[in-house]
Amino acid sequence: MTSNPTAIANPPATTGTPASGRLIYGCMGLGGSWDDAPYGAAEVDQAAEAIEAARHAGITLFDHADIYRKGKSEQVFGDVLAATPGLREQLLIQTKCGIRQAGDGLPGRYDLSAGHLLASVNGSLQRLRTDYVDVLLLHRPDPLMDPGEVAGAVNRLMGEGKIRALGVSNMSAAQITHLQDRLETPVVANQLDMSLGRRAWVESTVLVNQDSEHPAGFPHGTLEHAAAHGIELQAYGSLAKGRYSGNPTGAAADSATAGLVQALAQGWNTTAEAVVLGWLMRHPARISPVIGTTSPARIAACADAPRIAAEMSREAWYALWTQARGAALP
Repeated sequence: MTSNPTAIANPPATTGTPASGRLIYGCMGLGGSWDDAPYGAAEVDQAAEAIEAARHAGITLFDHADIYRKGKSEQVFGDVLAATPGLREQLLIQTKCGIRQAGDGLPGRYDLSAGHLLASVNGSLQRLRTDYVDVLLLHRPDPLMDPGEVAGAVNRLMGEGKIRALGVSNMSAAQITHLQDRLETPVVANQLDMSLGRRAWVESTVLVNQDSEHPAGFPHGTLEHAAAHGIELQAYGSLAKGRYSGNPTGAAADSATAGLVQALAQGWNTTAEAVVLGWLMRHPARISPVIGTTSPARIAACADAPRIAAEMSREAWYALWTQARGAALP
C-alpha cells in the first residue's frame, strides 16, 4: 500500500496536538566495549561530544543503567561531569537497576531486593561522580519482588537524598499498580520499547476483539494507566534502529515507509529522524523518545521532533502507521 506524501504533508487546515513529551538522551552507547576492557581518552571525548550535541538539541535528561557497558557508560559520563564544573546542575540524570548479568556460574536474573537496590544505587553514584540521581528506574519486573521491601529501600534512598523520584521500565499497568500500593512516592515514568517499528503498544489499542496477524502482545491498558496517573512514557528504541532513516531492512513495508518518511521530511523541511520521533510524540500518551545514537550529527537531526509532533496532522500520523504495518486498519 502507498500513501500520497503531498496530500498528507499539506492537509486541510488542521493541526496536531501540542507535543507533550520530551527528548531524552540514552547513554547506553557510551563507554566503549561491553566487556571488562577499560576505556580511554577517545571514549571520554566521544561522551563529551554526545552530551554537548544533546544539550544543543535541547535535551536535559540523560538516561543510564548500571549494566550499560558493564558500568562504563556511567563511569565515562562521570568523567565528563568531573571535568566540567557546574555541568551536573544543568542536567537531569536517571539510571536503572534490577538486572544482574550472568557470571561466576550464576544465570542472568532480575533482582529488586532491598540489598541489591541499595548497592546498585551506591555504585551508580560512585561511577557518575554525583551525590544523587534525579530518577531511579526499576529496570525489569522481578517475579520475586516484594513491593513492601522495594518501598522500604526507596524510602531509605530518598531519605538519604540519593534519589529524587522513582520510575519503572518494562512494566504493565497491573505491575505498576501492585507496586504503587506500597510506595509512598508516585511512579513518575515507565520506559518501554516503542517506535514506528515496534508498534504493539498502539496495535493493542485497536485490535481488541479482532483477529489479526499484527502483534498486540503489549499489555492493554498500560498507556491509559500512564495517562490517568501522570506517568511519563519513555520510549527506548524510538528510532527503530534507523530502519526508516538510513538503515533499511529490505522489507517491502519498511522500504515504503522509509520513502514516505523521506517525502514528509522534505515537505516539512526537516529530517527523517524528526518525522519518526515526531510520530511517537504526536500520540497523546505523553511519550518521550529516548535516542541512543552517539553521532552528534544524528543527535542534531532529532532536535526538530517536538515541532513536527505539534504540527503533524491526523492524516499524516495514520498514514505513517498504516504504511509501516503494511495493511489497512481493521
